[in-house]
Amino acid sequence: MRKLGALAAALTMGAVALTACSGGDYCAELTSYAKSAKNLDAKNADQVGKALKEAEKVSKSAPSDLKDDWKTLTAYAKKAQDAKGDTAKLTELSKAEGQKMGEASAAIAKHAKDTCKIDLNNP
Repeated sequence: MRKLGALAAALTMGAVALTACSGGDYCAELTSYAKSAKNLDAKNADQVGKALKEAEKVSKSAPSDLKDDWKTLTAYAKKAQDAKGDTAKLTELSKAEGQKMGEASAAIAKHAKDTCKIDLNNP
């Protein structure tokens, strides 16, 4: 169940502190994604789907060094959505791919903070 929390954190990136953005469209889209994912319940397929749509949009404008991280995040979110709130499936997904997802989320969060001045880790 602990890893299920990692899913929620990775998808929602918490209640974010948003500030001015210096990375163009990517930062603006990242801000929109963060707002859509705020307070997301990983067991709610509709909420995950909404955040997924925003994540897919952000991934298209992401810098080249983050493309793979966004692919990892969106693939994970698709699988979470497909689980349709089934806790056992979500737990299994987290066990199978949680570490990879955590690494991708960390890279995205670091870039967001350094480039966009968006803190995705600290509500």
